[in-house]
Parts: sequence; structure tokens; C-alpha cells
Amino acid sequence: MAAVLKDTRTLPAPAPIQQLHHYAYRAKDAEETRHFYEDILGLPLYHIIQSDHVPSTGEYCPYTHFFFRLQDGSFIAFFDLGNDEAALPSPNTPLWVNHISFRLDSQQALRDMKERLEAHGIEVLGITDHHIF
Repeated sequence: MAAVLKDTRTLPAPAPIQQLHHYAYRAKDAEETRHFYEDILGLPLYHIIQSDHVPSTGEYCPYTHFFFRLQDGSFIAFFDLGNDEAALPSPNTPLWVNHISFRLDSQQALRDMKERLEAHGIEVLGITDHHIF
């Protein structure tokens, strides 16, 4: 079956995307996740949604959706589905590919955060400069 394409001349122009609102991951344990992001990284827990139904589909799937606020107003968010299961890594993707990176004020602040994480027993693979800021 061939795809049906709309005449793009009649579509509205794309709206300018201002910034990332949130990126969501699956969490195995909401409290463990909260402890890491709030107590260790210092990101405030900003908003919590608890529901039995997915708003976009109406599907029954009890969840807790919780958001941590970054200084620029964007969020990193998580879903706890209540079944004590973590998201499984993709078998065809190296573990280092899927990640999130946070920007800090300086290289020293980044080194300090690395030291803080390691003091909490968290393995840090290193500091990587992507050379775009």
C-alpha cells in the first residue's frame, strides 16, 4: 500500500520550538529515583501525576508520572508503572548510546558533581565535552 502524502502547500508552517519541555524515562522505583535526582543531584521534585488511565489513549495502566525541574525551566520526568520493573535496554544498541547530559556552569562545577556522585557510590564513566557550547 502506498503512503498518502498531504499537499504541503496547504499545511500551516511549523511553529518554532522554543525549548525542551520534558524528556520522560521509565523508573523502576519512584522513591529511589526521587532520592537520586532530588537529594543527590539537587533537582527539585516539581510535579506529580497519579492516574489509572493514560490520557492520550484511555488505556488502563496505573502510573505515577513525576517531574524534576532544571534551572532553565525544562524537566526530566519519569513513569513508575508500579510493577517494580525497569525499562529493558535495546539489544541492538550499545549502552553508552542512550543517555541524557546536563549542562553545568563550569568545568569545575562538573568535576565537583562527578566527585559528589562518586562519593555516593555512583559509577561515573567520565566527563565528555561535545564541543557545542
